[in-house]
Amino acid sequence: MWKWLGGIALAVAWMVMPAPAKAADISCKMNFQLSGWSVFYQTATGSGTIHCDNGQGMRVRIRVKGGGLTFGKSKITDGVGKFTGVSSIGEIKGHYANAQVHAGAEKSASAQVLTKGNVSLALSGTGEGWNLGIAFGAFIIE
Repeated sequence: MWKWLGGIALAVAWMVMPAPAKAADISCKMNFQLSGWSVFYQTATGSGTIHCDNGQGMRVRIRVKGGGLTFGKSKITDGVGKFTGVSSIGEIKGHYANAQVHAGAEKSASAQVLTKGNVSLALSGTGEGWNLGIAFGAFIIE
């Protein structure tokens, strides 16, 4: 009988044990430069560096592709991106959905939030150029 009760006690102890903790999200930040143009079709290219609080980092290439009722030329020289929902630096690369309404002339600043599954990217930056319109497309990190 004691063996039987001991077995039940072990089974109950095993069932109430806390589940292993999920790997914590890491905090990652990207510094980047980007320049491009748009006349109905929107395109831009650039580069950046990503650093995460777990010590990981990588250099990346950035491309923007899209279209809409948009016209302009712009250059972001001091861009910053902050990622959320990342558990590994490998999740950062890929296509982020991008939709924007924009208007600017000469010196300008911009901010937008993009998503790719559970990963979000908040972008902000300053630069120069002129633009006007509405565009949809992809912000691609390679």
